[in-house]
Amino acid sequence: MRVSRDQMAMNRVRILTEASRLFRERGFDAVTVSEVMKAAGQTHGGFYSHFASKDDLVAQTVAFALDGEGETMPDLQGWIDVYLSPLHRDHAGEGCPTASLAGLMRQQTLEARAAMAKGLDAQIDRLARSLPVGNAVERRREAIGRWSAMVGALVMARAVDDPALADELLTSTRAWIGAAGDADSDISGETSR
Repeated sequence: MRVSRDQMAMNRVRILTEASRLFRERGFDAVTVSEVMKAAGQTHGGFYSHFASKDDLVAQTVAFALDGEGETMPDLQGWIDVYLSPLHRDHAGEGCPTASLAGLMRQQTLEARAAMAKGLDAQIDRLARSLPVGNAVERRREAIGRWSAMVGALVMARAVDDPALADELLTSTRAWIGAAGDADSDISGETSR
């Protein structure tokens, strides 16, 4: 039975969605093509009508997962609070692809690493645009610092088998980022430029 272009596109999105979830939960090497296809409700044989190889799947999944990630940040502090929460820490499969996948990228293809670089740069730009003070260079530097601290805190909180330390990593980073944001105001309460 021939599949329509629309159905083919929907199947591809389903495959990328499931690959993204599985890769975030278990890493690239621990997930097989068969597992991805089964999770997407597809047969293993259909894989090659969408992707040239598992490496191609990884690269396209990274691009898909990071596309539009954090696109809207109407409430910056609310977004930071949700990002640095136990709920986000405990649900890697539905969480931030950067925190789940960045540490695994060094061993991936140039195409996958380029997709990560493009997605990471877009995340930094979105965060920089949401910051209320400073020129473009200052906001980008602050965005890089905040994003690095947030991703790092989440990665470390997921890495430890000590709930108290994991919570402390998240709450301390939230407090530190809040204190850094407060430093943007001078004594008179005016924002610095």
